[in-house]
Amino acid sequence: MSDLTVRRAGKPDLPAILDLYAELNGGRVATLAQAGALLDRLAAYPDYGLYVAERDGAVAGTFCLVILDNIAHWGTPSALVESVVVASRHRGGGLGRAMMHEAARLAEARGCYKLALSSNVDAKPAHAFYESLGFERYGYSFRLDPPFLPDAAEATR
Repeated sequence: MSDLTVRRAGKPDLPAILDLYAELNGGRVATLAQAGALLDRLAAYPDYGLYVAERDGAVAGTFCLVILDNIAHWGTPSALVESVVVASRHRGGGLGRAMMHEAARLAEARGCYKLALSSNVDAKPAHAFYESLGFERYGYSFRLDPPFLPDAAEATR
């Protein structure tokens, strides 16, 4: 039986995390220096965490979890999982399940009224995985790529 751990990431984990993101994004990732600076910035947000899943001491998965304070919903926070990746060679071995259980545990410990995530519309295996964990499809997710504001001519139409 292999050893599995889910924990908050640190700077030494960044090369492995960037390798995981490269699998997800076709090789397009931040530089190690950029990732280090961003991880330093995340430290200023105690409710935003970058996590890794290790199998036998090696990083094999990652996710981000942010707890969002909320005036709506009776002042109850919500949780959002982002950037979920399990190395292709480790898929189907329980890593993703362990990561999502840890995200749910952290959200529940903070009293969140929901744990949400978004997934690419074409990621059918991921959708089946999330549904197997009890996530339900709801609403619509919308996206706007830069530039976020229309140019002046379009704004007057």
